Amino acid sequence: MKLKMISNFTDTISAALSELQEGATAILFGLDLAPKLAEHLMNLGFIPGVEVTVARSGPGGDPTIYRIDGAEVALRAELACRIAVRPIARSAEA
Repeated sequence: MKLKMISNFTDTISAALSELQEGATAILFGLDLAPKLAEHLMNLGFIPGVEVTVARSGPGGDPTIYRIDGAEVALRAELACRIAVRPIARSAEA
């Protein structure tokens, strides 16, 4: 059994968390993971509807460090590709 949590967003374009570039910000949209793993990530703050930012990558590009709710969490690409996000377009600051 897989837990798939999808927030109630309409007319959105979603991407995998692993597809975002360093510095990009997105809204967490859903988790397509086994229940125990999804629960563990939710305890770390990966809850649909929260904002997540790609902070930096490890050597060789994996794992990637994500900033979520004031914490930094490292995830491997094989896990991050199962997390759906909705990228946020940021306007250029003056």
